[in-house]
Amino acid sequence: MDKKYMAVGSSMLILKLLEQQDMYGYQIIKELEIRSERVFTLKEGTLYPLLHALEQDGAVICEQRTAENGRERKYYIITESGRKLLHDKLKEWDSFQTAVNQVIGGVLFG
Repeated sequence: MDKKYMAVGSSMLILKLLEQQDMYGYQIIKELEIRSERVFTLKEGTLYPLLHALEQDGAVICEQRTAENGRERKYYIITESGRKLLHDKLKEWDSFQTAVNQVIGGVLFG
């Protein structure tokens, strides 16, 4: 799949996770793997550039916090701008999914 589409899709999934709760990087990776039954596996080298791009766009902010185990971690938090971006991406995804389903689920000619 084209890297551009992977980045768009991955950022939508990350924003959706962050809409539900603030998370640190490794937590995002693990949650994405669990929820997708390992269909989506992000490496740190892929995740952090996506998070930094979302941060530069104002979609997320980063906050240093002490985790339950006492370690300092950077937590990522979705902003109102990020919620709007997520809403827009979900609408695009819905349109894309509908169009694909119309093609592959439609009547075959021939």
